Order: sequence, then structure tokens, then C-alpha cells
Amino acid sequence: MKSIFTFFLVITLIISSIYNTQAQDLEPRGGEFIFNPDKVPCLTTDQREAIKIETNNNIEALKLQNKLAFNESNSRGGHPLFIWPLKQADGFSYNNTWAISGYVDHNSAYPNQLTDYNCGTRTYDAASGYNHQGVDMYLWPFIWNQMDNGQTEIIAAAPGQIIAKNDGQFDRSCDFNNNIWNAVYIQHNDGSIAWYGHMKNGSVTTKNVGDMVTLGEVLGTVGSSGNSTGPHLHFEIYTDNSYTQLVDPFMGTCNNMNSTSWWETQIPYNYSGINAALTHTAPPVIFPTCPTPETPNTSDSFQVDDTIYFAIYLRDLVAGTNVHLSIIKPDNTFLYDWNFTNQATQSSGYYYWYYTGVYDQEGEWKWEVTYAGETVTHTFNIGALSVDDEVLEPITIFPNPTRHSISIKTTKVLESASVYDISGKLIKSVNFNETSAYNIDISNVSKGLYFLSVVSNKNEQESFKIIKQ
Repeated sequence: MKSIFTFFLVITLIISSIYNTQAQDLEPRGGEFIFNPDKVPCLTTDQREAIKIETNNNIEALKLQNKLAFNESNSRGGHPLFIWPLKQADGFSYNNTWAISGYVDHNSAYPNQLTDYNCGTRTYDAASGYNHQGVDMYLWPFIWNQMDNGQTEIIAAAPGQIIAKNDGQFDRSCDFNNNIWNAVYIQHNDGSIAWYGHMKNGSVTTKNVGDMVTLGEVLGTVGSSGNSTGPHLHFEIYTDNSYTQLVDPFMGTCNNMNSTSWWETQIPYNYSGINAALTHTAPPVIFPTCPTPETPNTSDSFQVDDTIYFAIYLRDLVAGTNVHLSIIKPDNTFLYDWNFTNQATQSSGYYYWYYTGVYDQEGEWKWEVTYAGETVTHTFNIGALSVDDEVLEPITIFPNPTRHSISIKTTKVLESASVYDISGKLIKSVNFNETSAYNIDISNVSKGLYFLSVVSNKNEQESFKIIKQ
């Protein structure tokens, strides 16, 4: 009888263990991010021709001054092998910060006659006759926040000489507008030329036309200047300054421009991976009205009774592929451990899950994501605060719960505050000035649970749960 009881006890414990490692809410929230859905050309025909004229005029001027680095008679031959022209700036910790929205179009017909280097359709054309002539790499996630913070830098994919540059142009474009972009143009030692376009205003290198740049040297940061629907780099290459031969740096079956790769290491066509795994105090606000910065609501410090939002930000999702997710306690046991299957193929997407009242240990927790052969582990703290958390200047809100308004008490200088409902929808936004009292009227807001996001003049963000009675 004792052995039968033991058997049933073991079975019960196993079932309990299995239950406790399954996520309570397996249905994720979130969705797809589509960059440049209207297929806006990066340059007009006139703008492209003006760039060719300017670069050639500068090349001739450098020749006359005996300062042109490229000399056709002494060319060392062989095209450059590029490193990737984007890198995350120091001080930031995403796993990756970009995704690809469009390759070079090898089909000269239009519109909607598309062929990329891999014989797919990850490119675009326009009814005007434009076929995409470069590689577009857009920021992801939190594209405007990344731009404002200078999180992703544009670097020289190969060493060379600056033959033209432009700065000072408006950099928060959201559509086709005929604006001029901020850009740098580099000629390499074989005479080939690379265009780096859409840079952030004021970020362009201070070096002058004629100066040399080294491999990996920072040229600027990603922006949305010129004809652009959001922050991205347009990378366009030609074999020489006659501009008769465009280069697609990717080698593939349908590349009819060049037979070899121009990359030192060519990334896969579907470069699936994890851009970030983050924890949030409220749903991240991903899609504000362009060009308003997003509200990430990120945090790495929580209390045991908090609601924590666990989010993943992926690129090049392929339908049917698996994402493995784990929430790991300080003692390295699982709170939850489960799989999520991508239902659609998309260039980028985000998903999040949230849980309340399940955090039974204080200390350092882990949010771990495995996808496309890589694992990203994000650590966060529950309960006991870290040393860094303890020295932060506190922000307090009162009264909470409230019937009419929320007041904010802080020694920091605040720029704005926003109220969101549980789904992440913006309910109310307030901008502060130097004479503002930090008060938010929510008397007309329905009863319920909301999230208050506060932003300081140093771009620090904190979020709070508030209850409207």
C-alpha cells in the first residue's frame, strides 16, 4: 500500500512540475513591423544625377590638387571586401539593432516586377520606373529611440577617400518629400564608390572631402533624412565614377551585375535572429505616430507582486520556425519554459507575454530566448535592489489610487508623461516646461488599471502602475 501511495505521489509531483514550467499565457501579443510599406524611393532621378555630378566635380578638383588617392594607372586591382556598414554604439546592449527591408532589384521591368540577388522578391520598384539600387537596412526595434540616442553607427565598410558629403538636412522624414539626404560618399582603392545615405543631422563625420577613412571608421549615425519613411541606411555601390555599372554586393543566382560577393563574410539571405530580449513594466509602445519616439517601458528592476512583460524582438522570421523561451529563477529552476512557433514570414516582429503574482524568489532572474541558432539571456532583478538602483533619484506619484489627477514628486527635470491602458494604447500625453507643475488630469479617464510613463530631460524613463477609481 505504501509503494502505491509513493507511486501516485511521484506522478503528482511530475505533473505539478510540468504544469509549473508551462507559460500561463501561451498566446503572445505583438505583431509585425513593416518598414517602408509604400515602397518610397530613396532618391529622385534628379537627386541621383546631382550626386554623380558633385562627386565627379570633386574627383576632378582632387586630381588637379594632386590629392586624389585613387590612381587608375597604379590601381592595386580587385574590388574591396566590405564589412557590415552598421554597428551598435558603445554603451548599448541589444543583441542586434537592424534588419533588411530591401535588396537591389535585378529586374529592370516595373512596376511590381521584382527579382533580388537570390531570385526572391525582397526588393521594390516604382511605377515611375525606379528599380531599387541599393541595400536598405532599417533600425529595429524602437527605431526613433535608436536614432535619437545615436544607438546605431554607420561605419566605413572599406577604407577609402571621402569624395563628397552632406549634412545639415532635416532628418525626421516619414514619407517621400523631395528632401535632400545627409550622406557620405567614399571612393576605394580600385575606383569603386559607396554611397551611405539617410544619416542623422549633425552626425556626419567632421572629416572633409579628400580626407581618408579607415576600415570601420564611424561616418555618422542612422537617421531619416531625405526621402525616407524612417531611420535606415541606404548603401549603394558603383564600380567607378562613370556610374555605368551598379554593384549588388551580394552574390547569388540572380545577381546579373557581378559574379562575386563584395562582402568579407556574406550574411544569409534570411538572416534570422534575435535583436533584443527585454523586460517591461507595461506593453512597449512600438508604433506611435511617425516620427514620435516610441515608449519602450523597459525596466530591469521589479518587486514580487509586479506585472512583468517579457518581450522578444526578432528579424527575418520564417513561418514554422521555433522560438524557445525560458523564465529562470535565481536558483536556476524554471518559472516557465516553453516554445513559440512563428506563424508568418516577416522581416521583423515583436511578441510579449506578461505574468503577475508568480515571482516567488528575490534576486537575479533570467529571460532567455533561443532562435535561429543563437541564445540571448536578459537578466533582471526582483525584490532586492542592486547598488545602481539604490542610488537613483526617486520619483513618487500620488495619490494612487486616484479619482481625479496624479501628481509627480521628483528632483529630476521632467519633459513629458504619458498614460497607457493595459493594451498599450495611449490615453493621455502631457509635455512639461520649466514652470510646469507635474500634474496629470485623468478625471475623464474610465476606471481601471493604467500605466504612467515619465521621461526626464536626460531621456531617462520610468513607468508606474496607477489605478483610476
